[in-house]
Amino acid sequence: NLSFLPTDERNIAYKAAKVMMEQFDIKQGVCIRIEKHIPVAAGMAGGSTDWAAVLYGMNKLFDLQLSQKKLREIGVKLGADVPYCIMRGSVLAEGIGEVLTPLPPCPRCYILPDCPILIAKPSISVSTRYVYEHLKLNEETLHPDVDGIVSALKAKDLYGVTDRLGNVLETVTIPEHPVIADIKQQMMQSGAVNALMSGSGPTVFGIFDDEDKAKKAFEDMKASGLA
Repeated sequence: NLSFLPTDERNIAYKAAKVMMEQFDIKQGVCIRIEKHIPVAAGMAGGSTDWAAVLYGMNKLFDLQLSQKKLREIGVKLGADVPYCIMRGSVLAEGIGEVLTPLPPCPRCYILPDCPILIAKPSISVSTRYVYEHLKLNEETLHPDVDGIVSALKAKDLYGVTDRLGNVLETVTIPEHPVIADIKQQMMQSGAVNALMSGSGPTVFGIFDDEDKAKKAFEDMKASGLA
């Protein structure tokens, strides 16, 4: 539904379908319609979800009877986020994103408490490849408190989660695109309990504890011209 997205072999869904057709000798074609509801090239795993949806859908459509584990093995060759998008739910992701551990004991026990979330994307695009190629990790790198976040999710403690948020990729993307820091600051000034860059950027999400604050932040963000 977006005119600027390619619909030929450059499209991610096309590539995913081709992988499945070649690997499992599928002779029939498939018709795929993509209706985007999130920004493109935004660091929100939109492409990865398209990969995952095609793998999952073709498995069902052609009755391939592939296990979720097998789909994840195929998916990780396409993109590091694809296995999670196949698995879904609340999951601890390690490695490059392919080592996935469901958060026990029940899927509904480890979810963020209901809260409004505002998403803002500046009018720029970020190369994920560039971000990872320029990421420098050492003993001084500040990593998010993952164990603390998991404990806070279990306790349904919204502030316990938001107080521990972190994204080391900001150390690369924000110096290249300072507007991301401006958007984070704008969200905090508008009442977000915390704001963070999503993935490799440039999208920023703000978490709010009150719907009226989130609505006001939305208006403030539009008025700011930052996104």
